[in-house]
Amino acid sequence: MFYTSERDRLRQFYADTWNKARTGQPMDAMEQMVARVIEMHPEYHAMLNNEKHLGNEYKPEDGETNPFLHMGMHLALQEQVALDRPQGIQAVYQQLGERFGDVMATEHAMMDCLAESLWQAQRDQTEPDESAYLRCLQSLLIK
Repeated sequence: MFYTSERDRLRQFYADTWNKARTGQPMDAMEQMVARVIEMHPEYHAMLNNEKHLGNEYKPEDGETNPFLHMGMHLALQEQVALDRPQGIQAVYQQLGERFGDVMATEHAMMDCLAESLWQAQRDQTEPDESAYLRCLQSLLIK
């Protein structure tokens, strides 16, 4: 039950942050980052405004995308870029950003590489392979 409790707490954080953003309440740095990601996804606004949807399962086999996982991936990419870890991700992000001219499009392009890296690490029960992840990201530059 620990998983559900943590999941629900995290989802409530997203809803509370969105409420603060909509009502102009003060937010800390993390809340500001989360609010910017939520703002980029108007398709999630109604769900975050109606807390009865926070417990949804979002099963891929039902053709659903988990909005919390999706927004979390945006945040993970932003943190990786800020830290330049893996080293070189800032340059890839900048070059893709110049190509797409849009933060959301840039991050969406990078998400498949992140998801693949995380899936492989989970499957192999290892740490993510940063070199393989960076090679995947760099391959986006030649497409």
